[in-house]
Amino acid sequence: MTAAASSFRFSSSRDRRRLATGLLFISPWILGFIVFRVYPFLASLYYSFTFYPVLRSPRWLGWDNYVNLFDDPRFLISLWNSTYYALGAVPLGTLFGILLAMLLNMRVRGLSAFRTIFFLPSITPIVAAAIVWLWMFNPRSGVVNYLLSFVGINGPAWLGDPQWAKAALILMSIWSVGNAVVIYLAALQDVPRELLEASSLDGANAMQKIWNITLPMISPVILFNVIVGLIAAFQFFTQVHVMTDGRGSPADSTLMMSIYLYQSAFEFFKMGYASAQAWILFLIIVVFTMVLFRVSGRLVYYGGR
Repeated sequence: MTAAASSFRFSSSRDRRRLATGLLFISPWILGFIVFRVYPFLASLYYSFTFYPVLRSPRWLGWDNYVNLFDDPRFLISLWNSTYYALGAVPLGTLFGILLAMLLNMRVRGLSAFRTIFFLPSITPIVAAAIVWLWMFNPRSGVVNYLLSFVGINGPAWLGDPQWAKAALILMSIWSVGNAVVIYLAALQDVPRELLEASSLDGANAMQKIWNITLPMISPVILFNVIVGLIAAFQFFTQVHVMTDGRGSPADSTLMMSIYLYQSAFEFFKMGYASAQAWILFLIIVVFTMVLFRVSGRLVYYGGR
């Protein structure tokens, strides 16, 4: 028993030394995580209950910032714009991402070149891509209206028209589905071929194979990409900031929550008000994500379950 106890103490001491060594090695990351993640997260929660004009100390207001948000017409407009964009861009991006992945999963000549071409927009600098799309949406000399003219359609003003501005941003979002396509491709290559072959023997056509085998088998990946896309859509900022000079023009039709948050914090210097907006945005994303997880329980297939 004495030997066993001695061995246990030695083992515990050795484990403590290993733990201390491991913590020492990752301490720069832990310190950075606390300073640049945890502290700003908690500080923003505190500031959201204060009046904080940056150059003066914060003053406690309680729930006033949150109450004022829902009396602020510009915030309500930004909430509507962000929701409209998310509910348009995410389903459309998911549909096009799956279709492209299925096309790029076919055995055709030059497949690697096609995959590279469709992935390139994802690594294009965001600002450069936004400037290119700004030119493409030009109502007089843009490529989009020029192509529409071939089928007899007189294209709208796009970003110059409040009724079409959000549609233009949703259309532009398809440009960057390359990252999702790569993930879908990896999932499609894991679909068991024996299931597809068995369905062929049973007389299933291509659409029946896709609907009953392919989509259920890649449904966990679809759920992942939808959640990631939803988070990115509600945080949509850079492109609209570049293409509308950071104002959400025309007539606040592209005023996203992130744009109004930026204006409140760095133009109007209302950090407390901006922090409250950030927390509302965070809660909206959490709610949408929870709803997706709840709905996915009956739609997503996990192997063996």
